[in-house]
Amino acid sequence: MIGAIAGDIIGSVYEHSPIKTKDFPLFHQLCRFTDDSVLTVAVADAILTGSSYLHSLREIGRRYPDAGYGGSFYRWLYSEQPHPYNSWGNGAAMRVSPVGFSFNTIDEVLAEAERSACITHNHPEGIKGAQATALAIYLAKTGASKGELKKEIANRFGYDLNRTVEKIRPHYRFDISCQGTVPEAIIAFLDSNSYEDAVRNAISLGGDSDTLGCITGGIAQAFYRNIPKSILTRVRVILPPDLLNITDAFCKKYIVQN
Repeated sequence: MIGAIAGDIIGSVYEHSPIKTKDFPLFHQLCRFTDDSVLTVAVADAILTGSSYLHSLREIGRRYPDAGYGGSFYRWLYSEQPHPYNSWGNGAAMRVSPVGFSFNTIDEVLAEAERSACITHNHPEGIKGAQATALAIYLAKTGASKGELKKEIANRFGYDLNRTVEKIRPHYRFDISCQGTVPEAIIAFLDSNSYEDAVRNAISLGGDSDTLGCITGGIAQAFYRNIPKSILTRVRVILPPDLLNITDAFCKKYIVQN
């Protein structure tokens, strides 16, 4: 989960200034946590406390009104009667990593990913993107090889994963859809040789960089297990205490590192 948060922070500065190279400072001086991190922590909080996803997202999300939410989510966040708004956006996938880390069977992961998504993103593509991301994390944490993970996700969700970062990068553009973000984020992981390399791959695509980094970072953490101490240290400095406390509690309970 903290791998997802780190990916969000690293990618934050390039969201509106996309880059097409892996050669960039890992932590720009303007890096910050965004709505991706806030809502990832909120999902973790719901799992830890047994609260509903709706309650945790609204309670924690409202603490950070300037985190960078999309317009539809912002309205949902402050609505007196919040209802899902049929979104296929990548917001369902960006916040789902705690589900992949904390549940113990494929069926549980798929069901919980749908539950976490459909309070806002109840469009089939929004749910599918959340499920694919959570399942990729689950498979990575339970020892699946990259080949096994690729086959399972491609067969189950119909994503084209027979591409490479090098082939995607020249023509890829900013895309907030699940169908235009999740496959590319998974490929960024598949083409990597370390956690850091995976995040650099994702951001170098030149798209919705904080969300690509967040999705890829969660999968990469589950697969590679260890995140460099230098990255963790910077994340702990940037993340505010309330979000950090929930993150620490979640990682202590659910995440094994080598």
